[in-house]
Amino acid sequence: MSSLALAARDSTTMLRRNLLHARRYPSLTLNLLLTPVMLLLLFVYVFGDVMSAGIGGGGADRAAYIAYIVPGLLLMTVGSTVVGTAVSVSNDMTEGIIARFRTLAIHRGSVLVGHVVGSVLQSVLSVVLVGAVAVAIGFRSADATAVEWLAAFGLLVLFATALTWIAVGMGLISPNAEAASNNALPMILLPLLSSAFIPVGTMPGWFRPIAEYQPFTPAIETLRGLLLGSGIGHNGWLAVAWSLGLVVLGYVWATSKFGQDPR
Repeated sequence: MSSLALAARDSTTMLRRNLLHARRYPSLTLNLLLTPVMLLLLFVYVFGDVMSAGIGGGGADRAAYIAYIVPGLLLMTVGSTVVGTAVSVSNDMTEGIIARFRTLAIHRGSVLVGHVVGSVLQSVLSVVLVGAVAVAIGFRSADATAVEWLAAFGLLVLFATALTWIAVGMGLISPNAEAASNNALPMILLPLLSSAFIPVGTMPGWFRPIAEYQPFTPAIETLRGLLLGSGIGHNGWLAVAWSLGLVVLGYVWATSKFGQDPR
């Protein structure tokens, strides 16, 4: 077999291993998935009327607010899911299994590839589940074309890949699972400081740069434009640039740390 075929075979094996772990121990993924679901229900049914009236400057329109916040919560779901990846990678590094893998005739990069691909698949599944809850409570995307739906799916996958590589790097530098979870906490906090729940223009002037100059806001605005058929402006290329930059940064960081001697 060629080296590429061996790498693909070993990566598939590691992917199967990670998916089996996720199936046998679903509590972490489910707990992280509950965060965006609870925020969706909270902001729609508790704050929905007030928030929609404040944003629109008119009467309360809960349906309009559902449409506004769902794109942000879908990307927040991705951020929540990859926290579990950081914990899983940290467990592998501290429990000795990586040292065992290093003694076997397997492709070194297959361990990381298995984690990344498995996490992206879990992120997509989590987004589908949160999206189903959103549809059940009234979210509709009637104005989006088939091309826009495809572009939205591509953006979600690309963004999930970017955050996953960063999470893998966080897991590799963490001494234990608790530290990995804490290190990956910005994946959940950054969406809260973005345009997920209110427009950036309504924020205090000193706070706007925090919301504007981070990866989640352009990705949310791009996804919102694609799903609702509204304008995207410069957010499209910003979202892609952020995603590709994070992929490169996370890949270089993770592979360099993984190449060092195990703890």
